Amino acid sequence: MQRILLAAVVAAWASWPAAADEPKWKKHTIGATSEFEAAGALDVDGDCKLDIVSGGFWYKAPEWTQYPIREVTRTGTYLNDFAVIPIDADGDGDKDFVTAAYFSKDVGWVENPGKLGEKWTYHLIDTPGPSEAAAAVDLSGDGVPDILPNSTNVVVWYEVKKKADGKGVEFKKHDFGTAAAGHGVGTGDVNLDGRTDLLTPKGWFEAPSDPANDTWAWHPDWNLGATGIQITAKDLDGDGKVELVYGMGHNFGLFWAKQSTGPDGKTVWTKMPIDERVASVHTQLWADVDGDGKAEELISGKRVYAHEIEPGATDGSLVAWYKFDPKAKAWTKHVIFQGEPAKNAPEKGPDRRALKDFPAGTAGTGLQVDAVDIDGDGDIDLVCPGKSGLYLFENLGTK
Repeated sequence: MQRILLAAVVAAWASWPAAADEPKWKKHTIGATSEFEAAGALDVDGDCKLDIVSGGFWYKAPEWTQYPIREVTRTGTYLNDFAVIPIDADGDGDKDFVTAAYFSKDVGWVENPGKLGEKWTYHLIDTPGPSEAAAAVDLSGDGVPDILPNSTNVVVWYEVKKKADGKGVEFKKHDFGTAAAGHGVGTGDVNLDGRTDLLTPKGWFEAPSDPANDTWAWHPDWNLGATGIQITAKDLDGDGKVELVYGMGHNFGLFWAKQSTGPDGKTVWTKMPIDERVASVHTQLWADVDGDGKAEELISGKRVYAHEIEPGATDGSLVAWYKFDPKAKAWTKHVIFQGEPAKNAPEKGPDRRALKDFPAGTAGTGLQVDAVDIDGDGDIDLVCPGKSGLYLFENLGTK
């Protein structure tokens, strides 16, 4: 089995105020009392403007007027809507969305009725097990994003295929079993063969030449623990070998693991810190934050009250992006939002509520961040949901 080693490496940090050559951000409060932890940008009403959908509501751009979608059940401090992935599932020309939930153990899609004021209809796709978040990524290799939930008890993905009659899509299940499952899932081209592999906290499934039909080879190459979503694989330093990037979902730390070859010829993965001070890291994604045309900036941060009782639970929230310098082999941290700690939080977890314990306006990364040009000005903005509210960070550019 390949190994992960812990290296004593000190990360290099940029100063927190935006430098002259990096973007500045303006925070907009979309839903001050929203507790949904997933959100996505999609044109709900066909006016060619990107609205925001989060849980049981959608918010019409650009005034962000709130409209109901559906009733979403609550389990303790959690609302059972853990993903918002835009898709025209029924082929009627408007945008629906795929969602997943942990406590109800399901993955489904929610139908846009196409008329303002009407409730949306939920359609079950499958009940794979507790699904903490989901991502849209092309695993089949046909150019169409598929659905990859983090079903913590099983590794599973759903191929998005056009129906034979041309009316919408169907979701074909690909079940990789329970042995490799865990808290966290991800994708990347680990062996640089041009195909997207599937990553878990325990190793990776190698995509075959025909990913939709052939068997995926399993490689138990690492054991990362309870990670966030997604785990990613990317050649950061240009040496022809990919590195892993992942966060700890219920502890401290955002990390990368460099790949090398040991004396015995086996691959070694050396674990190094990106940011050891951030806790409850559940969301990682790459985006073009600095506008250079390359999606080389890592967006991440702290999920507010991932669990109400865990390391760093009451720490101040964080939304940030990180940049890797391949020459220095070091990361710079760029803070978009730094929150204050929870004050006078009750001792017992069930008594804690983010909207009560943290200062008003606290933004975090929840279970999903949508990096999208929501205002059409040519740069990437961030939609950030969480238990402490729903926020939009507008990218103001470098001027």
